Amino acid sequence: MPDFARSTDPAVQAQLDRLTLLSPGADILGLGRITQLLERVGNPHLRLPPVLHVAGTNGKGSTCAFLRAALEAAGLRVHVYSSPHLVRFNERIRLAGTLIDDATLALLLAEVLDAGGDIGASFFEVTTAAAFLAFARTPADACVIEVGLGGRLDATNVVPAPIATGIAQLGIDHQTFLGDTLPQIAREKAGIAKPGVPLVTMHYAPEIADVVAAAGVPVLAQGGAWDYTVEGDRLTYRDAKGTVATPLPTLSGPHQPGNLALAIAMLRHQDTLAIPDTALAAAATGARWPARMQRLGNGPLTTLLPTGTPVWLDGGHNAAAGAAIAGTIAQVAAGRPCHLVLGMLANKDPEGLIAPLAGQLASVTTVPIPGHAHHAPAELAALVERLGVPVAGTAGDVASAVRAIAGHIESGPPSAVLILGSLYLAGVVLEANGELPD
Repeated sequence: MPDFARSTDPAVQAQLDRLTLLSPGADILGLGRITQLLERVGNPHLRLPPVLHVAGTNGKGSTCAFLRAALEAAGLRVHVYSSPHLVRFNERIRLAGTLIDDATLALLLAEVLDAGGDIGASFFEVTTAAAFLAFARTPADACVIEVGLGGRLDATNVVPAPIATGIAQLGIDHQTFLGDTLPQIAREKAGIAKPGVPLVTMHYAPEIADVVAAAGVPVLAQGGAWDYTVEGDRLTYRDAKGTVATPLPTLSGPHQPGNLALAIAMLRHQDTLAIPDTALAAAATGARWPARMQRLGNGPLTTLLPTGTPVWLDGGHNAAAGAAIAGTIAQVAAGRPCHLVLGMLANKDPEGLIAPLAGQLASVTTVPIPGHAHHAPAELAALVERLGVPVAGTAGDVASAVRAIAGHIESGPPSAVLILGSLYLAGVVLEANGELPD
């Protein structure tokens, strides 16, 4: 299913309309179409600045954010390719530190779509080719590239020789494409490994680590080649070269120190870019990654609630995300009852996401996700209720859900609100609150 994409720029929208119509190839992973498409536009993937390539089920986006922050703190110009976008399609392509502008984006999409009209390329493949064209034509010192889906057959995996590859946390997601077990999913993620290129990973259980090791390259795993500890407000990273001390990440959640350490390990195990320890430390506080346990600021949405009510936003949508968020709720709610607004795509597992959170939620209000196939709010509410979580009701949109929660908590104790379940829903929330990612 193509990603829902809209632009206020008519020239960009004209190309997004063409992009959204693409269906052949959209549900079939493989490198044949992207290779053919890239060849038609001059093989830009062979002319990229040094690439850091990151896969994973959860945490790969945050790891990319830490990589970018460290590289930029070192004074380098950095291209970034990530997905999905939250509000504007432009968020997927960052050129030398700045989101791609509308005029450049429209021309690039048109060039790729015109070149590959008969190939049957997917939405993501066309977007990837456009990003690589932009990266090859714009001077920069490094590229940070996030895998879209899986790894082995992901369109980004055409880059022949990254300077480092990394795999973040692994979990069950996208089973239709990647398999139903963690070893199957790990095999797909480890497909980004390249001969002679460092493959840096988190610590995995033995059955997962064995699968990753079968990729046929040396694996630099947490707990072996590198590790980290957290004491108080400091993170200490260690490897054979020595130690690096950093502040704790400003990105919320107990899982973020691990993502920061993975980014540091990737940079410390490559020899192309010189990154001083001061830049690695600066990444902890310099990284920005919207909709990952992001506290919303004052805006049209948050002002619907009683003054001082904290509102947190996260795009998590699987069991691993639920487990990570469960460890964060007590911290961000600070002892207040936590009311959840939940919307999820139809192909996601609500019970897997909510089960780890069930004992920490005061209520759940379910909503649809505009423009996407989603769990109907009433059906989603019934699934949540079976887990023993109080269901406050359903709402037609997030603003209505927030108003309903406001009515419940005005006469009760100070509360917190968490909006969860989909990055697409998160984009709707950020736009409604006037907080566009930049």
